[in-house]
Amino acid sequence: MKFRVERDTLADAVTWVARGLPARPPVPVLAGVLLSADADAGTITLSAFDYEVSAKVSVEADVEEGGTVLVLGRLLADISRNLPNKPIEVAATGSKVEVSCGSSRFSLLQMPVGDYPSLPVAPEASGSIDGQAFTQAVAQVSIAADRGDTLPILTGVRVEIEGDKMTLLATDRYRLAMRELTWRPSATDTSYVGLIPARTLSETARALGASASVDLALGSEGSNDGLIGFEAGSRRTTSRLLDGEYPKVTSIFPTSSETEAVISTHELVEAVKRVSLVAERNTPVRLRFADGQVTIEAGTGEDAQASEAVGAEITGPEIEIAFNPHFLLDGLGAVGTPFSRLSFTQASRPAVLSGQEDEDGEADASYRYVLMPVRFAN
Repeated sequence: MKFRVERDTLADAVTWVARGLPARPPVPVLAGVLLSADADAGTITLSAFDYEVSAKVSVEADVEEGGTVLVLGRLLADISRNLPNKPIEVAATGSKVEVSCGSSRFSLLQMPVGDYPSLPVAPEASGSIDGQAFTQAVAQVSIAADRGDTLPILTGVRVEIEGDKMTLLATDRYRLAMRELTWRPSATDTSYVGLIPARTLSETARALGASASVDLALGSEGSNDGLIGFEAGSRRTTSRLLDGEYPKVTSIFPTSSETEAVISTHELVEAVKRVSLVAERNTPVRLRFADGQVTIEAGTGEDAQASEAVGAEITGPEIEIAFNPHFLLDGLGAVGTPFSRLSFTQASRPAVLSGQEDEDGEADASYRYVLMPVRFAN
């Protein structure tokens, strides 16, 4: 195998493919990236697979001799990113892969290609979605997914599709995020439910979201070994779905509200950040909504204390409630609108956060973030 390729082209391709390589692979070859050069097509294809997630990309190259090699993926990514901005030559010589760029020379050990697992075959494309909308929706929802291993099913994002409507949902039992959006299905009667690991989905959305459109390959129940596929341009990736029945958490959404407050998102974020500086770990910030403002407080007794007030449009009776400040800030950071609307039933019940463009406008119900209150001492 021998080919020449532009530095940025190779660096982008190998970084994309190697992004999900396991830090401690159960089998040494899973730390590798597969490079296949096709002289007839004038392309090189880079692939990676860890039995859970696969990634594959093809880029143009001047291929002198075709072939396939397997080398350490993270090492190749580090090398290609740090080479001078000149064409890179890659050639297989004996048991080594020689990488040269300008006066830089690297010699990488070939790994056994025969031991590398076959990449999964993605299902057929089921439709497409706007790249920017996809990236935003995944970011808004994945913040609420569980980051621990106690309940693996909660580490996923639930994707439900009916026709052209897509709903993303995630919860860690302390908050719940749901985003509804539209996509372009190949068939109008498309129906699908899948649970995708949140970390994988987030990384995929960030990597593909710059594209104008992302193709989704959903597969059908019981086929394709529980895989979902994503493709944008020449980049393709698959992820194995999580098994198990996701809890029916949508019943947590309150059906009515007693008090509602509309606040500048930026002002509330800055105030919560400042006040929470004195909040010890795992202690809440208290918010009192009354008299046209929300007063944020933290700290009690002889501990450090802080308070700040932010103007708010409040309807309904006054209410005092407490939240984990990090969870509250996550939600405020996700709404993506100048104003935020907080809806309450009572201080012991979940609150609903949504965004809106104008102070006097309507709430954007396509994204809702439910936050469980924290008990606090009076």
